[in-house]
Amino acid sequence: MRCGVYVRVSTDKLEQQASLQYQKELFYNYIADKGWDLYEFYIDVESGTTAKRKNLQRLIDDARNKKIDVILAKELSRLARNGELSYQIKNLCENHGVHIITLDGAINTLQGNTHMFGLYAWMYEQEAQRTSERVKETLKTRARNGRFKGSVPPYGYTVKDGKLYVRDDETPNIVRRIFHEYLRGDGRDVIARRLYNEGVPTPAEVAGKKNAGDKWNDSTIKLILTNPHYTGDLVQGRTTTVSVTSNKRKKVSDEELIIVPNAHDAIIPRDIFEAVQHQMKLRSKTIPAPKQHLFTNIAYCADCGSGMWYRANRKGYVCGGYARFGKKACSSHVIKEEVLKQTIINDIQSLMQQIDKEHYLKQLEEKAKQSQLSVQKKLDKINKQIDVLKARKRKYIEMLADDKITQEDYQDMIEANNNEINELVVSKKELESLLSSNKVVENIQKLKHELAQFLNFDELTPEILHRLIDRIEIKADGTPKIFYRFSAPKIE
Repeated sequence: MRCGVYVRVSTDKLEQQASLQYQKELFYNYIADKGWDLYEFYIDVESGTTAKRKNLQRLIDDARNKKIDVILAKELSRLARNGELSYQIKNLCENHGVHIITLDGAINTLQGNTHMFGLYAWMYEQEAQRTSERVKETLKTRARNGRFKGSVPPYGYTVKDGKLYVRDDETPNIVRRIFHEYLRGDGRDVIARRLYNEGVPTPAEVAGKKNAGDKWNDSTIKLILTNPHYTGDLVQGRTTTVSVTSNKRKKVSDEELIIVPNAHDAIIPRDIFEAVQHQMKLRSKTIPAPKQHLFTNIAYCADCGSGMWYRANRKGYVCGGYARFGKKACSSHVIKEEVLKQTIINDIQSLMQQIDKEHYLKQLEEKAKQSQLSVQKKLDKINKQIDVLKARKRKYIEMLADDKITQEDYQDMIEANNNEINELVVSKKELESLLSSNKVVENIQKLKHELAQFLNFDELTPEILHRLIDRIEIKADGTPKIFYRFSAPKIE
């Protein structure tokens, strides 16, 4: 039996980490006593009421793909605490021949007792619902007492003992500046761009969030402008979860809001805040979004990767990153639309002249045969390397099960191993794509026919453009690099 072991703890606190290690030891002993094989541990630090757990979904996918024979869990509540998910796992067992065993003895499909799934899942879901209601009521009580119950305080504030205090840094002034600039007529996107170019830390950076971006966005400015906490009022309970089994949130009515006036020091006077709310109703979003044009979604900046935005006053395109965030993000990469059109037409005409020559086709066919042999050798070598890495990955799992390596060492080894496999898989796909286009002369003749059709058009239409071109990258000096959908003959 190849065992996929599922372990779930609700938080990453120290006591839960001890529970995690204890559960793992239980499974090691159980598998050793049975003489089975450990395939992998699937560990989630999350609530059991949601089905959207990354490693649980990976476990289910591996079971469907016949990578494991049995799923082990400490108890059913570790796997599922709602009816829908429990029946999904039950159907997995019945339809794919994968067994499920819980160490508390409640579920063991090797012995056929699958009928208890529904009852246990219902009991767990009801208990989770009651727990959720108790937690919500506790948070509401804190809110009514003027205690901030969020995990991250609003930008410009810090939280201490459940109360908001104005930060002793530049962030409160940034909040005041945002309100002032909006009232004087600046758009949210203009304010965001200015703050980014000045290097002002974003709210996510100030809060110390992982992977926090350095770019201010329209949505960030809007959240600040609409946050009533800046008037000194504590307004909480604006959204709530739909149910204990769902992460979706819904807005509550104004009557249900928990409002404690003057609960903390204000950053923005109440009349200023209300004036901004009035202005926001009158003004529309003003982000200079790219207009749909011929090369939209096919032309990109060669440096930052942003899509090129069409600008009528330039009769061409500029880098989207530059257009939105300014020169700190990128440079303009300007190119005229007519220049880009003419470049493509010239390429096609040059190509037509080349493929009209019969001797060229013969040379191309001979080179293709030689290239195919070389590609096949490289492909065989990559397949062998992938097989070796897959075998090494299984060896690491066995070493972990035997306590020959630590969990940290295992993760490092697996990560490095997977990175190597992923790189090889990318190379493999590229080589397989080259092998699939081995009918060179036939493809050239087909290409010749399509290009001849193209030259009969009076203008470069989106249909023809997308048939012939995969992507265009615009360099800083406006030079285009065109990636055609055909690979031969190569056009520089």
